[in-house]
Amino acid sequence: MLNESRRRAYLTAMQVVNWLPRTELPFAAPSRPELLALLPVEVESVAPAVPESAAAAQATAAAVPVARQAERPKIEVPRPSSASKSAPVAASEEAAAAPVKPVAVPPPRFSLQLLRAGRCLLLVELPTGQPFQSRDPSYLLLKDMLRAAGLPNSPQIIGEPVRWPLLVRGNMDQGPEAARDFVQEFVAARLEDEPCACLWLIGQPAVRFAGEAEVDAYNRELQIEGLGSAWALPGLELLMDEPHRKADVWQAMRRLMARWKSVDE
Repeated sequence: MLNESRRRAYLTAMQVVNWLPRTELPFAAPSRPELLALLPVEVESVAPAVPESAAAAQATAAAVPVARQAERPKIEVPRPSSASKSAPVAASEEAAAAPVKPVAVPPPRFSLQLLRAGRCLLLVELPTGQPFQSRDPSYLLLKDMLRAAGLPNSPQIIGEPVRWPLLVRGNMDQGPEAARDFVQEFVAARLEDEPCACLWLIGQPAVRFAGEAEVDAYNRELQIEGLGSAWALPGLELLMDEPHRKADVWQAMRRLMARWKSVDE
C-alpha cells in the first residue's frame, strides 16, 4: 500500500490534478466536498461531414439561378398618411371656429282685428284674413258672446286689420319677436287713446303675440305689462268647430263679468 505522500507524488508525476478512488484508500486524507461535485458536460456541436461531391453539388445549385415559385399577390391596403389624418382635424377646427349662423325662422302669418265694445277692447283673429262681414258666422258668434257678457253687440271696428308679415320682400326682421312687439305696441297705442276695463284676446295669434302665452292659457285672465288685464279665449272658428268649448268660455266669462260691469255702473 502507498501512503498519502507517495500517492500524491505519483499523481503529480503523471500530471493528475484531481482524481477520485474507486474504493476507500487506507491512510488517505479525507476528500474535499467540492471535488465530488459533478462537472457540467459540454456537448460540442459537430457539423456533419459532407462529402466533397455533395458540397460541390450544393455550390453548383447555389450558383445557378432557380426560378422561384409564383408568389401570392400582395394586396396593398392604403394607410392614412399624416396629411389625410390632419385633414379631418383641420376641417373640424375650422367648423368650430366658424361663426354659427342663426337659423332663419319663417315669419308667422296671421290677421287680427281690433274692436271696441263698451269698456272692453277685443283683439280678434280673422279666420279668413278678411274684415268681418255682417252675415259672417264667426261675426254672428262674436255678437252672441258680447250679448251674453252684457256688452254692446255691435262692436266698433278700430283701424285696419293687423296683417303679418308686413312686407312680402325685404330684409326687415319679421320673426315672432318682431310680430309680438308690433302687436303689443299697436294695442298699447289704442289704450292710450281710451283705456279699457279688460282686453279680450280671441284666437291663438292674439293670445301668443299680444298676451305672450300659448293655447293652454285659454279661459284664463292674464296680466300683461303695458296692456293691463286680458282674457284669453279660443278663436271663433275653433268655437264653431268644437262647440263643447263654449261651456268653458261661459264659466270664465261669469268670473270676469264683474270687471267690466262694475265699470259701466
